[in-house]
Amino acid sequence: MHAAIDNGYILALDQGTTSSRSIVFDLAGHALAQAQQEFTQHYPQPGWVEHEPEVIWGTQLATLREAVRNAGIAPADIRAIGITNQRETTLLWDRRSGQPVARAIVWQDRRSAALCDALKARGLEALFRERTGLLLDPYFSGTKLHWLLANDPDLRRRAEAGELAFGTVDSWLIHRLSGGRDHVTDVSNASRTLLFDIHRLAWDEELLGLLDIPAAVLPEVRPSAGYFATLDPDILGAPIPITGVAGDQQAALFGQACFEPGMAKNTYGTGAFVVMHTGARPVVGEGVLATVAWQLGDAPAEYALEGSIFVAGAAVQWLRDGLGLIPDAARVEELARSVPDNGDVYFVPALTGLGAPFWDPYARGLIVGLTRGTRDAHIARAALEAIAYRTRDAIDTMTHTTGIPLAELRVDGGACVNDWLMQFQADMLGVPVRRPAHTETTARGAAGLAALGAGLADRAQLAQHWLGERNFTPAMPAAERDRLHARWRQAVALSRGWARGQTEG
Repeated sequence: MHAAIDNGYILALDQGTTSSRSIVFDLAGHALAQAQQEFTQHYPQPGWVEHEPEVIWGTQLATLREAVRNAGIAPADIRAIGITNQRETTLLWDRRSGQPVARAIVWQDRRSAALCDALKARGLEALFRERTGLLLDPYFSGTKLHWLLANDPDLRRRAEAGELAFGTVDSWLIHRLSGGRDHVTDVSNASRTLLFDIHRLAWDEELLGLLDIPAAVLPEVRPSAGYFATLDPDILGAPIPITGVAGDQQAALFGQACFEPGMAKNTYGTGAFVVMHTGARPVVGEGVLATVAWQLGDAPAEYALEGSIFVAGAAVQWLRDGLGLIPDAARVEELARSVPDNGDVYFVPALTGLGAPFWDPYARGLIVGLTRGTRDAHIARAALEAIAYRTRDAIDTMTHTTGIPLAELRVDGGACVNDWLMQFQADMLGVPVRRPAHTETTARGAAGLAALGAGLADRAQLAQHWLGERNFTPAMPAAERDRLHARWRQAVALSRGWARGQTEG
């Protein structure tokens, strides 16, 4: 058995787009043990992405039990549970039985693009943007929930009768973890639904009406750090409080100790998500999203700007699984290093449309600049370069919106271990890129919020847990940086609007 530091542990649940993970931390922020399970993605039609809710729950349950076993600790020594989750993914279940009534519609899903276009045509985007900080895009939960209710009259009837519960993944997990007793979410997840007023921190009746969603399906909204529910003792053998919840990108910002306005992080996962802390008020600008970062107990909410990039690591996965171009994702860095430049090849990975700052659900992926001299290495390099270009697209928009120059970028997520990519990212931004010693910052953020919510730590203590591992310093001349980025923007322009007019369901 491990000796408990300060007499306790925190269990962080990290439910992601392609896998569920659980990590046990001690109160000094050290990860003791973890477990992870991947699960199946479903693509029933072009532009559609779905998950099985029971599989989300089953994999998360299995990993939390395995992580606790691997840590060699007694469940009674776990002082709190934190949850972080893929956001915007939309679930609907029966309140009485707890059974899902449809597959989860994943954040990447584009089936509600036509609805977003119709709302824009009615001149409603400015209203949604001012209230929610978001754009009218299929990315967000509200239009997905509208689609579920609009396409099944029985679900509509049951929702209006109060028989159904809507939630993002955090709500679904808490419902199951609490033995079906609680239907709650936190402000960070609520702020991603298109239904939540980020100024008043409340569900908005007018927006609910515009999307034809009955208020009876909504969860109760609580601060990100504080009491949510108690774990059903049958799950681990102990009644453990759930005291921290945040969407994955807000949790990563917290885990990176970006506690001051102007501090920013990028998480390189399936997508890439650039988030900049903006302080005690939302800053609404063009091309990037204003979002609630977190709310700590009774303190005022804190806000952030976010640039959501839908495809990052997923582009490398596609080179591996879709094209068979590389045997494994680790090979891509070796290939990128094997050529002196990109050979004027650009890969726009708009495989599910383009997010920030373009917000074009009809954009589609392209590889441009191919010649007889193009090799697999040029395409692999172009895939990595695209991740850095997209990050610059988002950060340029944020710094313009806030007037705050970026001093450094803190990085995390699976692809941040790629040294070539991190160096190219620093070159493309012209500022240092800082990689922490512990790159699992999303789970670390959930654990930190849980510690705060349970009264086990304060923010100053959590900031001390952040340790740097390596700094990447820009080395590319500014003229070359800008030339490459301008060429990239030419390629983006070619990808825009390609699927408009095609049937997407």
